[in-house]
Amino acid sequence: MAFLFCSPRCLLLVLIISAVPLGFIISLERSKSSTNVYEYRTPAGWFTECSKWDDLNRRFLVSYIDGGVGQIQVPEDDDHTSPGSTVIETKTVIKESELAGNASVGILIDRPRNRVLVVSADFLGNLFSAVAAYDLITWNRLFLTKLSGPGDGRALADDVAVDEDGNAYVTDVIAGKIWKVGVNGDLLTTIRSPLFIFKEWYKNLISLNGIVYHPNHGFLLVIHFLTGTLYKINPKTEEVKLVKLVEGGGSLAFGDGMELLSPTKLVVAGTPSGRLVESLDGWETATVVAKYSGPMHRLATSATVKDGKVYLNHMVGFGFPNRKHNLVEAVFKPVVKL
Repeated sequence: MAFLFCSPRCLLLVLIISAVPLGFIISLERSKSSTNVYEYRTPAGWFTECSKWDDLNRRFLVSYIDGGVGQIQVPEDDDHTSPGSTVIETKTVIKESELAGNASVGILIDRPRNRVLVVSADFLGNLFSAVAAYDLITWNRLFLTKLSGPGDGRALADDVAVDEDGNAYVTDVIAGKIWKVGVNGDLLTTIRSPLFIFKEWYKNLISLNGIVYHPNHGFLLVIHFLTGTLYKINPKTEEVKLVKLVEGGGSLAFGDGMELLSPTKLVVAGTPSGRLVESLDGWETATVVAKYSGPMHRLATSATVKDGKVYLNHMVGFGFPNRKHNLVEAVFKPVVKL
């Protein structure tokens, strides 16, 4: 649990949880979800970070803050009409002794290359960051790329996206930059911009977070956690633009993991649980058009799409002695503009 007091992001988590009365948490835990829920147990600790749906193998992959990746196998005949009726046991498929002591954070399934990318980071001291690729069938490691070390200053790798050529882009939530890693694991370059840095020091405590690659237009969308600033980045020229957020739908502050629902719609997990963002002009401008409020005490950290439905993974597991984690279907309600 020491990492909770050494990472700005996890310090924020402690502050949020400590502000919620225990009785209210118990009440929330006892209430039934009105949407589909996959409840799962992990052999790891109390916290998970990111989950992605692997459609070909009918499983969710989930990263552990304690380090490692597990699979949540969904039965072929599962229609999940009874939320929370079955608790699925997670099987650990990736656990590296070489990365012991580091958290596994953002993950992404790279379908064309039949692999999963896993981001690792030192939550305790912010002195190590890496990204690795693993075969989706054998789980053999394909490469491990060190992004930062003790001599490089504080950094904390967080999320990852992949372009059509297999290049990976990893956000640094502490130093506000993006590492670019080649298809075979070579560290190619680091994308920086004055737009990533704010004059108010406190806005830079938790910086670039969720990232997605837009396959139709070839650009990256990246969110700044504390301010909710959304960036549009050309990965070839490294040009960075601000996506203008149209007023009326609310902000994207505390935005975490993201997932493209369609070429014009983006899901942003975080606080509140989920926001649906739409752009009709190639992501020059965007609007928050709908929101979903789920189990706020569990903290939504990532989004994935299964059979056309959005599921949010929640960071915090609850229950004693058998804690459970939740993947909750997000059913969005349109924003009422005043």
